[in-house]
Amino acid sequence: MIPLPGETIRWEEAAGEVSLLDQTALPARVQRIRCRDVERLAEAIRRLEIRGAPALGLAGAYGVALAAARSREPDLPRFLAGVAESAELLRTTRPTAVNLSWGIDRVLARVRAARSVEEGRRVALTEAKAVAEEDALTCRRIGEHGAALLPDRCTVLTHCNAGALATSEWGTALGVVRSAVAAGKEIRVLACETRPLLQGARLTAWELVRDGIPVTVIVDSAAAALMQAKEVDCVIVGADRITRDAVFNKVGTYMHAVSARFHGIPFYVAAPHSTFDTGSTAADIVVEERDGDEIRFRGQEPVVPARAGVRNPAFDASPLALVSAIITEDGVMRPPYDFTAAGKRREAP
Repeated sequence: MIPLPGETIRWEEAAGEVSLLDQTALPARVQRIRCRDVERLAEAIRRLEIRGAPALGLAGAYGVALAAARSREPDLPRFLAGVAESAELLRTTRPTAVNLSWGIDRVLARVRAARSVEEGRRVALTEAKAVAEEDALTCRRIGEHGAALLPDRCTVLTHCNAGALATSEWGTALGVVRSAVAAGKEIRVLACETRPLLQGARLTAWELVRDGIPVTVIVDSAAAALMQAKEVDCVIVGADRITRDAVFNKVGTYMHAVSARFHGIPFYVAAPHSTFDTGSTAADIVVEERDGDEIRFRGQEPVVPARAGVRNPAFDASPLALVSAIITEDGVMRPPYDFTAAGKRREAP
């Protein structure tokens, strides 16, 4: 069953609030979280109750709309200042994923151009909904372009979750898989479990099982061995930021890119233009370091000695030299990568 539009995150008209599917509860429970204020939405982003680059763009967009809707300030300058303050709170929750700031800035620009508080509220929600609608169309286009790259029968390895849960409905990397299956191709997926929070095992597998697409979960460290055994035909991942020289994605992606290159396997990145940061290089980007307790504990039980150090980077950078192609809504980009058009596309309203 393909996820319905708005299942990941949506605006609740009657209540004037944001609701989202709690991704920390999956696959054990399917439950929604109601965010009645920006502070709760920011907490949801930090706790990964919502995650995935395009979905964070939606959260940023809806977050600005929520701030505008909840403001009781009748004075326009004070209203704008309050909305901007809420936007900055959201922006600081995840520093590496660029879509969050992109979604915030797109809606915030519309609000700042408003001539009244009421207009500000109205245009914020209209623009946020437009971001969601465009994301759905964008992912479908990414899927169509990417599906053409896959043979009629193949095994795809993916890392983390770049599916419907990471977008408005269809997915980027998994959108390619879904579109290929819809075109009649026989696709099997190897989902890396994705330590330490198991987004591949919990989320990617959950999505594909719902859709009836064959999926097998593997430990992250098994990927290279399965490539060596010729059990992987290609790797497809999403992205949280694409700079002029690297693709930032969930930590562990880089080792898959290196292994794929060594074994002569295509390594594809599926991402919308909103994920491009063509004004930056990898050296400019702050990689989010998450709480070490995500590694120290399994449930309530410690699995790391108390005095041992822990590093928990959320992302890594795969050099573009390792990327066979980048699949966007406008088509497939191949080396040598020219991001001139991509940069202009990202800035378009």
